[in-house]
Amino acid sequence: MRALVILSLLTASALAAPPARVSYNHDVRPILASKCFACHGPDEDKRESDLRLDVRAEAVKEAIKPGKPDGSELIKRISSHDKDEVMPPPSSPKPLTSNERELLRRWIAEGAEYEEHWAFQPIRSPLVPRTADPQSPSGHPIDAFIRDELATSGLRPAPREDAPTLIRRLYLDLIGLPPPADLSIPSELTDSSYAALVDQLLADPRFGERWSRHWLDMARYADSNGFLGDGLRPNAYRYRDWVIKAFNNDMPYDEFTIAQIAGDLLDNREPGTEHRELSPGTGFHRNAALNTEAGVDKEEARYQNLVDRVNTIGRVWMGLTIGCAQCHTHKYDPITIRDYYSFYAFFDNTEDRDDSKTKAPLLAEVSKGRRQTYVHLAGDYTRRGPDVMPATLSALPAQAGNTRLELAKWLVSPQNPLTARVAVNHLWSKLFGNGLVRTPDDFGTSGEAPSHPELLDWLATDFMRSGWSRKRLIKRIVMSETYRQNSGEQRAKGVESETGNEASESSGSKLFALRSQLDPLNRLLSRQNRIRLDAEVLRDSALAVSGLLKPTIGGPSFRPPLPEDVFDVGRSSNWQASPGDEIYRRSLYIITLRSVLYPTLTTFDAPDAADACVRRERSNTPLQALTMMNDGVFVEAARALALRVLRVPSSSISSRLADLFQVTLNRRPRPEELERLQAFHDEQKKLITSTGPEALKLLGAQLPLVPPSQAQEAAALVATARVLMNLDEFINRP
Repeated sequence: MRALVILSLLTASALAAPPARVSYNHDVRPILASKCFACHGPDEDKRESDLRLDVRAEAVKEAIKPGKPDGSELIKRISSHDKDEVMPPPSSPKPLTSNERELLRRWIAEGAEYEEHWAFQPIRSPLVPRTADPQSPSGHPIDAFIRDELATSGLRPAPREDAPTLIRRLYLDLIGLPPPADLSIPSELTDSSYAALVDQLLADPRFGERWSRHWLDMARYADSNGFLGDGLRPNAYRYRDWVIKAFNNDMPYDEFTIAQIAGDLLDNREPGTEHRELSPGTGFHRNAALNTEAGVDKEEARYQNLVDRVNTIGRVWMGLTIGCAQCHTHKYDPITIRDYYSFYAFFDNTEDRDDSKTKAPLLAEVSKGRRQTYVHLAGDYTRRGPDVMPATLSALPAQAGNTRLELAKWLVSPQNPLTARVAVNHLWSKLFGNGLVRTPDDFGTSGEAPSHPELLDWLATDFMRSGWSRKRLIKRIVMSETYRQNSGEQRAKGVESETGNEASESSGSKLFALRSQLDPLNRLLSRQNRIRLDAEVLRDSALAVSGLLKPTIGGPSFRPPLPEDVFDVGRSSNWQASPGDEIYRRSLYIITLRSVLYPTLTTFDAPDAADACVRRERSNTPLQALTMMNDGVFVEAARALALRVLRVPSSSISSRLADLFQVTLNRRPRPEELERLQAFHDEQKKLITSTGPEALKLLGAQLPLVPPSQAQEAAALVATARVLMNLDEFINRP
């Protein structure tokens, strides 16, 4: 009854609340950016009717009369039924909705105030909200920001996840592997023991392997050149190993940035960087595809290579689509084509070099025959426009100097409003499935606004003040109650009951439905998000639970077994799988040939290294289910897992099945789960017995290792293991 009363009050308050004042940044700018700026925005070459709506002084000359919507030409045009007058025109693929028209009308009625775009404003240091929430005893700053917003929206946080699930979540997030089978998992987890586990995982060398994968996505890392020839880069892995080491050593993010943008210019001469390996970081610039075909226009190839570097830096460090200004002034953001080529000028006098000892791919500055950079008209490298000097974007605070080293220092300067925000958003997204800004590579006007802008700025400020330590920031996030919440509807039932007693199933479901109605995408984080495992983590998890995973860190890439039909397309051939147990190394070390991508990983949305991948797509397809059931690596892992459990002395089939469940999912099965598992196992055992020797082929190469008396049981366990490895609980991070 109590929960139903709360439900009624929340619903009534949502209906009775007066409309808030229209916010330009939150409500209006997204509409104008999406529907209007392409023709009436920054790009003067594409501007229609000489009308500019992104600058208030220009908009109020003709289109907008503040306080007078009916006298504003903008309202007349968007409300018109005349196809020759209505805006956007009927041919536009993005017409305005009735709600958007009403928002624009209200905004003008309220004075048509403009605001500077939030991402270009200086980073503030907001005060942590005070919370009277009795469910927030920790006083954690992140929880204070999150729960303050939840309270405003009439929502309550979900309870803390149970210990086994939370431990599994931590392992998968921090080192990219499930907890080991022999780990003693408690039924309860104190704050101190939880903190100790976090510290242990952050110190684990496998932390660098997991988190380097996130960065390598953005660095468009690959082991080959791409294009038709797709020549091998046998030493590309040295950059990958440098990134792993940087994460494990918690290299400060500002230093990590400088090392990759201009490590060759720093060369350990800066205070505090002694004995640091900085030059290998410039391999970041060498990761892009490179056209080495005979007859290629070398100047065009050089131009495309430099463009890739500019665009990648813009997306990865600043969260801006700088590349949109390569041919003309940006249609949505204040980035001119001159800005673009001034930024390009920082790289116009660089050359590719390889380290004389290690052959690691590096970048270096040209000392002789330096070029004068100019605007490439319409993005055409043969059309020369005005000369430009190296400079950062005019819409952002200026930097001193014109070298790549000064550019790198500008990127991580406290005056730059983007880099710290973008960096903490990246880290947050790996722990919650989405960033506080859900368009991590577009902090511009056409991207999404942050769900919690004050929290984003607080994290960015704390990140910089704390020496740009990523490990410290990750620990701060995972220690919050927000991270430790459960993610499932069933467990969330009744949590809104003020008495702390579990509400009825009916009222709990209604409260959960209200939560879903008010925040269907969980932007406010009233619960954790269940996240589908990255392709590499899924393969590595299967190898880990089976006991096959080889733990060697670093070194050259390996070649996994591939089906022959992979080579029916393209010029690559003569593929030889790596020998011995090399094929059981972590997926991070699988060779990435741009013309021969490993299909098991691409099926689960691994990027193709064509461009910087700031956010992976997550899909759920029938092909993925078929791969989990039939792909060689998962079948082999299921066989090894079954034999691993079979070797453990057991008094009963039931006990053995419980062990199999524990190894795979890191928890003991509930009675009803064990009963269903037992029924499936018995059915498979009966089928195998009736089929005879043919059914034992399920054991594959493992058959000679199994005593004849245990062969049928082993085959039944393989079938059961395959089912467990196909459960949502195995292929998702809880």
